[in-house]
Amino acid sequence: MSFVSEKIIETKSCQQCQISFSITDKDLEFYGKVSPVFEWKKYSIPAPNSCPGCREQQRFSFRNERKLYKRECDAVGKSIISIYSPDKSYKVYSQEFWWSDEYNPTDYWMEIDFSQSFFEQYEKLFLKVPKSAIQNADSVNSEYTNYSHNNKNCHLLVWAGWCEDCQYGYRIVETKHTIDSFDLSGCENNYECVECRWLYGSRHSRWCSDSSNLDHCEYCVNCKDCFGCINLTGKQYHIFNKPYDKQDYEREIRELQKNPEQTDKQFADLRSSSPCKSIFQVGCENVSWDQLTNCENCQECYYLRESQDIKHSSFWTENKHSQDINFVDQCELQYNATNLQKNYKVAFGFLVWTVTDSYYVSNCMWWSNLFLCTGIKDSKYCILNKQYTKREYEELVPKIIEKMKEAGEWGEFFPTNMSPFGYNETVANDHFLLESSDVQKKWFNWSDYEAPLPKVDKTIPASKFPDNIIDIPDDILNWAVECEVTKKPFRIIPQELKFYRKHNLPIPKRHPDQRHLDRMSLINPRRLFARNCNKCSKDIQTTYTPERKEIVYCESCYDKEIY
Repeated sequence: MSFVSEKIIETKSCQQCQISFSITDKDLEFYGKVSPVFEWKKYSIPAPNSCPGCREQQRFSFRNERKLYKRECDAVGKSIISIYSPDKSYKVYSQEFWWSDEYNPTDYWMEIDFSQSFFEQYEKLFLKVPKSAIQNADSVNSEYTNYSHNNKNCHLLVWAGWCEDCQYGYRIVETKHTIDSFDLSGCENNYECVECRWLYGSRHSRWCSDSSNLDHCEYCVNCKDCFGCINLTGKQYHIFNKPYDKQDYEREIRELQKNPEQTDKQFADLRSSSPCKSIFQVGCENVSWDQLTNCENCQECYYLRESQDIKHSSFWTENKHSQDINFVDQCELQYNATNLQKNYKVAFGFLVWTVTDSYYVSNCMWWSNLFLCTGIKDSKYCILNKQYTKREYEELVPKIIEKMKEAGEWGEFFPTNMSPFGYNETVANDHFLLESSDVQKKWFNWSDYEAPLPKVDKTIPASKFPDNIIDIPDDILNWAVECEVTKKPFRIIPQELKFYRKHNLPIPKRHPDQRHLDRMSLINPRRLFARNCNKCSKDIQTTYTPERKEIVYCESCYDKEIY
């Protein structure tokens, strides 16, 4: 599937936002490939009625990453950490019980009723079937981590794997002794770093790789001992891109640390005069949009790696021949689905792992030929969680599809009001921010649940804490800090305090949620805008909006300037 010569077959108006979007011949070809076939007859998935952005927003509203709650396991009564708040009426089981042989999701099966909407029947099933409290596998002393695995001594990580002694991170892989960072791989001893690879002993740095001992640096590669530098390669002992010898560098750093406001101004001045690369694509062929690595034939995609023939998708790696997918790893022939791993031919699903030839599924693991199922593990030929023979399954599913066509359900993702989360609990709110009144107009859910405040000896405003970590007493572990932005209280945990003291860092004055939002605000919008290269003036597509003041170069001019 190539996107070079697509022919527009139809232009539609999005039923959600009313903008126009196109359906191409390659889209129809893909829908045909992912459509189910029974008795040599293909039951074609129709073209969508919503634009790619609204389809993504709908999928995002089914993924809660960072809102974690204490509640009881409904099977054994013990206290657990869960992505489902206590006010939700679902049965929620600890991971251990959910995966055990004591629980069988097929016990909750429902008979097919051809007189009722199948989305309504699915919703009834979804409400009955118990949920796994969290997605956190093979980890040690890392209770508060989600969509994560193989971590040790970690706290409040999301989408992380093979990490040790890390706290407050998002998309962190094979990283150690790191706090408050986003999208790191192979890193160690870092603080407040964003989108870095193989970085050591650094802080407040972005888009750096193969480097060590950086502070307030951006786009630096193979550098060490640099402060406030941008677009450097293979440098050492540089401050604001100016070289120093080792002794002068260390003396100047001590002076800079005495006046952080002046330092911030100097760095801002350097940033305003330094070119930015219009788009980041590494080792790619025939791709469009941004943050793509070793991808081929990927159109309108973000944050993909090692992927081929993908469209309207974002986040993550090693995927093939798919459209409208997010948070996906090692999958093929996926359509309009999210939270997927190692699947083949799955459409309209969320949280689906190692499943094949299945449609309208959620929280399903390991097996094949599932239709309108939820919570299934190790079963096949199931409809509404009821087990059928292969022959019965292949006779019933086509009949269900025909009824879903009549109701306008076939080819559509699950209705947004079926999400188990409030919109404000999900990643949809990170990428498509809405006020509660707008959320309800669009039929999304909203959560008003407030977790109980932490039990502490006292709560102190962040402004009252000294900046020097030496002046922070051990008693802070028994207090709550009041966020300087949101006024929400938060705790400092022992391993966190130890890290700040070791690296001479001040206590954070903002709630972890606010710090996450601050880091997310550093990321360019997931849209492309027309601009001209500030060097050669040719037309370019970039994530830097035209009104922004950054100097933006096309890839060719940027590479000549930097390398």
